[in-house]
Amino acid sequence: MRLVVPVLLSFFVMSFVDLVGIGKDRVAGDLGLSDFILGLIPFAAFIWFFILSVPVGILQDRVGKKTMLNIGMGVTGVGLLIPFFFYNFATVIAGFALLGIGNTIVQVSANPLLVDVVPGRRASSFLSFSQFIKAIGSMIAAPLAALFFSRFGDWKLLFLVYGIISFLSVLWLSSVKIEETVATGEKASMASAFRLLGNSYILMMVISIFLVVGIDVGFNYFSGKYLATRFGIEEVAAQSGRSIYFLGRMLGTFAGALILTKLASTKGLLYSALLSIVTILLIMLIPTASKAVAWVLVFLIGLGVANIFPLVFSLTVQKYPERSNEISGLMMMAISGGALIPPVMGLVSDLMGVVPGMGVLLLCAAYLLAVAWIIIRKKLVNI
Repeated sequence: MRLVVPVLLSFFVMSFVDLVGIGKDRVAGDLGLSDFILGLIPFAAFIWFFILSVPVGILQDRVGKKTMLNIGMGVTGVGLLIPFFFYNFATVIAGFALLGIGNTIVQVSANPLLVDVVPGRRASSFLSFSQFIKAIGSMIAAPLAALFFSRFGDWKLLFLVYGIISFLSVLWLSSVKIEETVATGEKASMASAFRLLGNSYILMMVISIFLVVGIDVGFNYFSGKYLATRFGIEEVAAQSGRSIYFLGRMLGTFAGALILTKLASTKGLLYSALLSIVTILLIMLIPTASKAVAWVLVFLIGLGVANIFPLVFSLTVQKYPERSNEISGLMMMAISGGALIPPVMGLVSDLMGVVPGMGVLLLCAAYLLAVAWIIIRKKLVNI
């Protein structure tokens, strides 16, 4: 546990990228911008996963996961401090861009490093627990921002607090020595990484990461407006809906960490995808007067999505452990789904309304359900 805890703390730092949701709502209130322009905030944070993930995975193959993780948390801290000290739309975009760069590095390095410090057959369980840690940071962001605003008149104190935590996490991880798994055979390169996409299984799982992150960021980004517009929930309360979503995610990952010690990862993926698609469909179809039901469904959507990312990651890395750095780079590149899906939702919402906007997430969930069914039906992996 001496090695596991500081690595797990990096997943708390990883959660800071979810500030795109509360940042979008608060900046909208401060500056008054359209949904499409506000969609540039998650775009600025998540586009770096597409640009940098594979190069980071390759560099990580040479300098080590722990070193890269510390660099990522340091960049995250810098990105958080910029909009705290200098606040306008340009510095918000710059800060979230650095936050995205740091978070890209953290996600590429933290997941395989955690696999290195836990027993192999418990990887899925610990990866789910790591998402529980991440969900705590995501869930408390909106209440903390509201607390700082009510007590000190400045919600941006959240950036300062999370920035300090990022730097302290670097110091803690630097103080422990970790024996990392070293890749054998061919050294990782851009060519070797992208060549893995020729493997249909890996390609299918990379697309799954793209879409599940799209659901996660998209719901985080869109839930406040959706609850306010469709159900008439007061705006501040509606913005707190993402905390209910992250509560569902947090409890889901905690339960997943326990259940996945007994339940096959393939079945866990199937049940998670099924719950996600059913709950997203229901929140689109229920009557507008069903406010209480809407809150329950927000929680259940978080519960359904909670374990899909760690399950997809572990089902892929454990099948091809010798290529873990390249796979991690490809999968973190797919987190760029968080950059693409929110603007698409915003555009569809502007053109057709909030319910069709939410329908974008329904299509993403349908793909995930199909993937889980294919894996089980064709017995592609036995974990």
